[in-house]
Amino acid sequence: MALMITDECINCDVCEPECPNDAISPGEEIYVINPNLCTECVGHFDEPQCQQVCPVDCIPLDPERPETQEQLMEKYRIITAA
Repeated sequence: MALMITDECINCDVCEPECPNDAISPGEEIYVINPNLCTECVGHFDEPQCQQVCPVDCIPLDPERPETQEQLMEKYRIITAA
């Protein structure tokens, strides 16, 4: 699954630089995650780095975008090959 940022986001700016795929960017009101670039850090780290640094725990899995570990790894390969 891709991750998502909920409206509990306080715009603290700590998640964006942690994303190895540049999937996080400022949105209209809060930060947003591009699900086409989010691999939950698969291929880079053992755990999603944005979740590790978020002080308010507002980055859950996106239930609208279920993906297997294999799908996340394939997405990682495509992203890093570009």
